[in-house]
Amino acid sequence: MAKPSTSQPRDEGAGAIFRTIVVPTDLTNRTVDALRLAGKLAAGRTRVTLLHVIEMIPGVAFDELKPFYEKLRLKAQKKLASLAHQARQGPASIDFAIAYGPRAETIVTEAKARGADLIVLASHRVNPMMVGRDWGTISYKVGILAACPVLLVK
Repeated sequence: MAKPSTSQPRDEGAGAIFRTIVVPTDLTNRTVDALRLAGKLAAGRTRVTLLHVIEMIPGVAFDELKPFYEKLRLKAQKKLASLAHQARQGPASIDFAIAYGPRAETIVTEAKARGADLIVLASHRVNPMMVGRDWGTISYKVGILAACPVLLVK
């Protein structure tokens, strides 16, 4: 029979299923459950990024509304910190990111750029009578477009 090895401490990051988890947020408290779950799935050196996307007004140049977007960014930063504090759990550190663009596409792009192994996304229930129709929800679009697994938290 083989004896368990006691020679080296185990690297907490070794064997982790997920190294990078992205948790998109609309800045509502629904995000807390998704962030807590991401923390439970994180092991050792797993990076968890809480991501908020500020959707831009179509047809208007960013620079024209720069003060408006800056106010949204500052407000989002405060809320991101609050959500992270509420959900603080597990060994993972939580980073914050704010991006601009269409929400679903930007979430997918940001997740890919960060090398995400998983996207954990708060979602709401959809009316089952709508089966077969394009629901148009952010979680549906992210689930279809993402290159990595997507976990919906309800």
